[in-house]
Amino acid sequence: MSDCLLDHAEQTTDLLAVVEKDFEAWLARQDDKSQRWISTTGFKARPGSLCWLPGDDVRPARVAVGIAADDSWSLGGLPRQLPEGVYRLDNVQEPAALHAMALSWGLGAYRFSRYREAEREPARLLCDPAVDGAMIRRQVRAVALVRDLVNTPAADLLPTQLAGAMGELAGEFGAGFSQIVGDELLTANYPMIHAVGRASSDPPRLLDLRWGDPAAPRITLVGKGVCFDSGGLDLKPASGMRLMKKDMGGAAHALGLARLIMDATLPVRLRVLIPAVENAVSGNAFRPGDILSTRKGITVEVDNTDAEGRLVLADALTEACSENPSLLLDFATLTGAARVALGPDLPALFSNDDTLAGELLEAATVVHDPLWRMPLFRPYRENLNSKVANIANAAATPFGGAITAALFLQEFVPEGQSWAHLDLMAWNTKDRPGRPEGGEAVGIRALFYYLHRRFAKKST
Repeated sequence: MSDCLLDHAEQTTDLLAVVEKDFEAWLARQDDKSQRWISTTGFKARPGSLCWLPGDDVRPARVAVGIAADDSWSLGGLPRQLPEGVYRLDNVQEPAALHAMALSWGLGAYRFSRYREAEREPARLLCDPAVDGAMIRRQVRAVALVRDLVNTPAADLLPTQLAGAMGELAGEFGAGFSQIVGDELLTANYPMIHAVGRASSDPPRLLDLRWGDPAAPRITLVGKGVCFDSGGLDLKPASGMRLMKKDMGGAAHALGLARLIMDATLPVRLRVLIPAVENAVSGNAFRPGDILSTRKGITVEVDNTDAEGRLVLADALTEACSENPSLLLDFATLTGAARVALGPDLPALFSNDDTLAGELLEAATVVHDPLWRMPLFRPYRENLNSKVANIANAAATPFGGAITAALFLQEFVPEGQSWAHLDLMAWNTKDRPGRPEGGEAVGIRALFYYLHRRFAKKST
């Protein structure tokens, strides 16, 4: 994907971005020949439409592209719509618009081609000198990593393969990587990760990546790595299980953000923790009604084995907090309730730190990577009460499901630890410019913008 964005090219075709509402004024500025041609073709600058404009000879010399005002995805469809070749924006000068258009171009060039070759190479864009091409390519690579991981079926991405992907990323940037596997989790006191994953033929594990100067501010990312979720003994119906290869989307987001951080060499001490499991069914699967011990020492009653992501995250969060990081972020495809409330494109943001939440929302607005804050509404905590354990893993009521899930996680984050939790879908339900149907990265550009603004300044 990032190869479709160039800093230099000997020959290019000019692109003219035409905002639909400004079409008539733009048309009036064109020469007579172009006006007649545009009238003949019926081009009205509707978003996504193209019109090749004649040159001095019979060959087209430029292409007009219809865009919507304030649409950061305007050029996302062009890498596949336009013929192969190199194009450059001829009539856009504002740096923020140039950046957004180049990013949408790079993301629109993505195709998941592990199992079927792409039919063609995408058209390429010459980046304007006014934009930071390296930064755009960095973001494109990170999004591609998330999309590739989420799109890969569970047969080829169980905990062993997820560990391989994390180890490969660590090797690329010289990070340390380790894992605790199978029954070693019990010895090392990660009982809930073991309980959730023990029924699978691919053993559960805790993946651990460390990078950066140990003296730098500590940033810890935790990602839900449920490589496939059958629902366990509380088995999902077929319709609910169909997309559960994406239930490791939180882990994919943690790795995508880690790639951005390391690729940009942010002056931080990064740690990434991923509890990697398959929630499978076998004779030793954990059961509804079981009481699980935890790394923190409290007990959890299993109300529903399909609420397993919060269990594995809880042990990982406890370990993350043991080092008192400056910032703790977790990512999870945690609840359908968040999707009912906010839809597939808008991650639910929960945080115990009002300042952090406000700055993340501001960053999301700046980079057009939206987040929406949801409340950690303490009165709902009583819905997780258990008569036989310290807490239940799910509420008896369906109301406020995303909130009660976040409140469960908060039990494993000590007071005073700056923490944010993103409940996300990690999936595009339909094809749109720059956002093909399938696995998707949401929120990581906003989080990286925040991290870069907060920590990069400390090195200057």
